[in-house]
Amino acid sequence: MAEDGTIISTMRVAEDLLDYLPENPLQEPLKNAWLYMNENYSKFIIATIGSYIIHELAYFLICLPGFICQFIPAMQKYKIQPNKPETAANQWKCLKLIIFSHVCIDFPFIGGAYFYIEYFGISMTWDDMPAWYQMLPRMYACLIIEDTWHYFVHRALHDRRVYKYIHKIHHSFQAPFGMTAEYAHPAETMILGMGFMWAILLTCSHISVLWMWLIFRLVETIEVHSGYDVPYLNPLHLLPFYAGPRFHDFHHMNFNGNYSSTFTWWDKLFGTDRQWNDFNKTKATKEWEVIDPLKEKSQ
Repeated sequence: MAEDGTIISTMRVAEDLLDYLPENPLQEPLKNAWLYMNENYSKFIIATIGSYIIHELAYFLICLPGFICQFIPAMQKYKIQPNKPETAANQWKCLKLIIFSHVCIDFPFIGGAYFYIEYFGISMTWDDMPAWYQMLPRMYACLIIEDTWHYFVHRALHDRRVYKYIHKIHHSFQAPFGMTAEYAHPAETMILGMGFMWAILLTCSHISVLWMWLIFRLVETIEVHSGYDVPYLNPLHLLPFYAGPRFHDFHHMNFNGNYSSTFTWWDKLFGTDRQWNDFNKTKATKEWEVIDPLKEKSQ
């Protein structure tokens, strides 16, 4: 009982301290926009069209800095594989599949959010929206849940018995760029996308949590596919064991190992970062030999 009292007292002190933080200047405009949305659009439109618009805007806006970097000479020192620049042909090839995937796969998938919201009674009101300090721990939990699903399913997709049928499409680009984050076979989009949904099922109580998680996940996956490692750019780097773009870029360059999406602990635990560790030891002294996953047994 004494411990419970201590925890409650600590929480009250934390809430009191939050009262001294400066007021968010964006809160009032955001509140007005949120109230307008709820008054003028149905739950169905908000859950489906609203979620889809947020996905599209977030995806292409987050991709934009990496796209611009290829035209800035000063940014080339941050490119992870400088000998493999982006090309217009590859970007157009990627964009065509992305548009198809977003319209034919993602839109129906995201549209299912309405049935989820209705079934679980997820709130859309302003008064029920979690505060930012309540939202951040949920985002961390979502990253952990999705990363766990992603590691095991992604590793299974590298089994050479199924690799060439599904996951090989995503590996069309040995030197990835931001837009390739969602360049994938429709089956892979659905299978790996379930990790996103598991996270929502276990943490979501408000549609703002769904939208925030959507943005967090896009920031993470587009950054690790960006092909650039710019220090201090992404605050996710502050998280312990965060993998980052070099970790996943090596996966594309090498085809095997580094199967996690966000953190490094699963790869460390199961030893699937061995080639990554060897690469970091040898890259300064010799050329790294890339193993074709269709010829070499998957890890």
